[in-house]
Amino acid sequence: MSKPDTVHDEMGKGVEAEARHQRVPLTEEESKRICHKTDRTILLVLIWVYFLQILDKTVLGYGATFGLQEDTGLTGNQYSLVGSIGPIAQLAWQPFSSVLIVKVPHKILMPTLCLGWGIAQACMAACHNFSSLMATRFFLGLFEAGCLPLFSIITSQWYRRAEQPLRIAAWYSTNGLATIVAAALSYGLAQIQSDVLFPWQILFLFVGLLTIVSAPIVYWRLDNDISTARFLTETEKAQGVERLLANQTGTGNTEFKFSHVFEAALEPKTYLWIGMAMLLNIGASVTNVFGPLILGGLGYDKYRTTLLTMPFGALQFVIILLASFLAQTARLKGAILAAFMLPVVAGLAILFAVARTKSEQSALLAGYYLLSFIFGGNPLIVTWIIGNTAGSTKKSVAMSLYNAATSAGNIVGPLLFSSTEAPGYHPGLRACLGIFSALTAVVIIQWGNLLFLNQQQARRRVRNGKSAQIIDHSMQSNFHGIEDNTDEAGQEVAHAGSNVAEDLTDRENDEFVYIY
Repeated sequence: MSKPDTVHDEMGKGVEAEARHQRVPLTEEESKRICHKTDRTILLVLIWVYFLQILDKTVLGYGATFGLQEDTGLTGNQYSLVGSIGPIAQLAWQPFSSVLIVKVPHKILMPTLCLGWGIAQACMAACHNFSSLMATRFFLGLFEAGCLPLFSIITSQWYRRAEQPLRIAAWYSTNGLATIVAAALSYGLAQIQSDVLFPWQILFLFVGLLTIVSAPIVYWRLDNDISTARFLTETEKAQGVERLLANQTGTGNTEFKFSHVFEAALEPKTYLWIGMAMLLNIGASVTNVFGPLILGGLGYDKYRTTLLTMPFGALQFVIILLASFLAQTARLKGAILAAFMLPVVAGLAILFAVARTKSEQSALLAGYYLLSFIFGGNPLIVTWIIGNTAGSTKKSVAMSLYNAATSAGNIVGPLLFSSTEAPGYHPGLRACLGIFSALTAVVIIQWGNLLFLNQQQARRRVRNGKSAQIIDHSMQSNFHGIEDNTDEAGQEVAHAGSNVAEDLTDRENDEFVYIY
C-alpha cells in the first residue's frame, strides 16, 4: 500500500477510535451546517457525474432515431445486442467492482471510471459496423459497472439514514434530466449539416468529450471520507462522524472482509433485493433502449419523436423526487414502491391493448408516459439496501449484487423486443406486464422479511441483557445528540450507535434497526 493510502487509513482509524471511546457534542444547527457543506461539495459531484453516466448511456436510443442502425448496417436483433452488451460487461465486472470500491480511495476511483466511459463513448463516434459498436459499448459498460454501487456507498458514508432518500433521489433523478438533455442535444445537433459525420456520430462525440473533460474536475472536488474532508474544519470532521453514528452502517473501512461476503450470500433479503432490481430494470431498460423507437411507432416523425421524449424525462425527474420524498416522510419504502408500480402496469396495458392508429395517438402517448413511474423504483431500492446493510465490505457486496441484478435486467429487457415486432412490440409488452406483477409480490415479501428481522433483533438484545426497544435516531428528521436517550414518555432507553466504529454488519450488531 502506498504512503498516502497508509496515511488515509491511519486518519480514518484514528477518528473511529475516538468515536469508539469519546462521543462528541453536536447540536441540530451544527449537524445541518455540516450537511449543507456536504451538499455543496460531495452531492454536487455525485449529481454531475451520475448525470454524465446516464447521458452517455441514453444517447444510444437517440442515435437509433437518427439513422444509427442504417448507417452501421445493423440487422435483426443486432441493435438489441448492442443495447445489451454494456449490461453484460457490468455483470461480468461486478466482483472486481466490489473489491475496488472498498480498496481504492473514492477520490481516485470515481474520476478514473468517469474518464474510462467518456473515452468509450467518444470512440462510438468512430464505429461503422456491428463489431465496433459492440466493442465500444462493452467498455462503456465495464467502466460504468462500479458507478451506482460507488455512489450509493458514498451517500451512506456522508449522510444520516433520514437524509439519504432525498440525496439518492438528487443524483438518481438525473435519469430524467439526462433524457431531457439527450433529446434536446439530439434535436439540435441533428440540424448540423456535415459531409464527414452523421448526426448520431456528432452526438456521441459531443457527450463523450464532455465526460472526458469532467474527469479532472471530479478529482479536484471529491474527498475520500469525512476524516479527510478539505471542506470541513477539524472540529467539524469529528462532529461529522458523530452525526453518522446512529446509522449503524459504518463510516468507511478499507479492509475487504470475506466474512461480510458470506453473510450477504446467506441472507434471504439479499436475494429479494436481487429479484427486485432485476425485475424493475427489465422494464427500465426497455424505455432507455427502445423508448424512442416505441414512441416513433405511435406515428410521429423522428424530430417529433425526439421532442416528445422530453416530457417523459421531466416526468422521470419529478417522480423520482416524489417517490423519495414520500418514502422519507411516510418511512414505508415498501408500500411506496409497490404503489408506484401500479401506473407502470396501467401504461403497459394501454400500449398492449390500444391499436396503433392515428385516432389513438393521445391514449398511446399517455400510456407511454405512465412508464416513467418505473424510475421511482430504483432510488427506493437503493435507499432500502444501504439503510439496511452495515459493514463496509457487506455494503459494497450488496450494492454490487444490486448492480449485477440491474445489469441482468438491462440484458434481458432489450431482448424481449425485436425490430420484427415493430411498431406494436406486443410480445415484449406482454412479458413486461407479467414481470411488474411479480415485482409487486417480491416487494411485499421483502417488507414482511424486514419486519421479522427487527423482531429477531429485539429478541437478541433481550438475550444480551439489553432493552428490547432501542432509539433509532437515524430515521428522525432532526438530529439527536448523545444526551437524548429517552423515549416519548421520558423514560431512558438504549441509544443506538455505540458499535458503529467496529465495522460490524447489521447481523453482528444487535443494536441495528432495520427500516422498511
